Amino acid sequence: MGIEKNNGLISKIVESKSKKDAVILVHNYQRGEVQDIADFVGDSLRLSQEAARLSCRMVVFCGVKFMAESAKILSPEKTVLLPKEEAGCPMADMVTVEELRELKNRYPDAKVVCYVNTNADVKAECDVCCTSSNAVKVIQNIDADKIIFVPDKNLANYVARFTHKEIIPWDGYCYVHERIRPEDIKKIKELHPDGVIIVHPECRSEVIDLADEVLSTGGMVKFAKKSNAQKIIIGTEEGLIYRLKKENPDKTFYTAGPAKMCRNMKITTLEDVYLALERGRYKIEIEEDIQKRAKRALDRMLEYV
Repeated sequence: MGIEKNNGLISKIVESKSKKDAVILVHNYQRGEVQDIADFVGDSLRLSQEAARLSCRMVVFCGVKFMAESAKILSPEKTVLLPKEEAGCPMADMVTVEELRELKNRYPDAKVVCYVNTNADVKAECDVCCTSSNAVKVIQNIDADKIIFVPDKNLANYVARFTHKEIIPWDGYCYVHERIRPEDIKKIKELHPDGVIIVHPECRSEVIDLADEVLSTGGMVKFAKKSNAQKIIIGTEEGLIYRLKKENPDKTFYTAGPAKMCRNMKITTLEDVYLALERGRYKIEIEEDIQKRAKRALDRMLEYV
């Protein structure tokens, strides 16, 4: 019965998508059935860039709010919908404009680098954005000796390994990656000593120290395709493994310890996608001034990488 219901919804989604001239963008951490109906699956910035490249009128972004905002920033002329209004990012919400301005006043000679995992109003307060895959290059190339890095302290600590600049980290974190512990890595390595361990740079420093590779979700996808390893241990949100198994059926993937799930990433359902298309919900709106300043921070990132 569930399969029949899903098939019916999928048919309705395909029909509505065509009628509305829409594309469906789905983040790597989304439910498997939502990934299956995507036009594009990937990390947040790549999906936003894909949205800007396409000539569609509507974008349905299956992810969390800051991701849909990034798509709107890069494609202001398009209608961008977030199927689940309450799909926010706890880490992005750990930094506010007011708090960031206070820190900027304390370090007037510092440049502000914000992880793409931030809300639009915070991006507008920053000098340049970065992703988990290019953060090191951005920090190395930006013209400043002091860097305020928001909001992820773990990514800030990872970046600090590759520079002599003073990194002033915000005290934020991804609760999913924070829950991956060194003992998880050690136990799974004991069970699968021939497994290659790849973890996300949002993980704790002591977890990163135990990894064979430290990669963004996009980097993990590329690594899995190219690597000769038959067993790969993944230290990130468990949704990525669905995609990895689908694209690499000849390889075996394990989570680094008990599977870690992001509740916010999993609340979007096929029905939500259909209702977003049919009812135009929930539309992303960004004030013009914030949109322009946030886009400047995103555009500057490309100058440094």
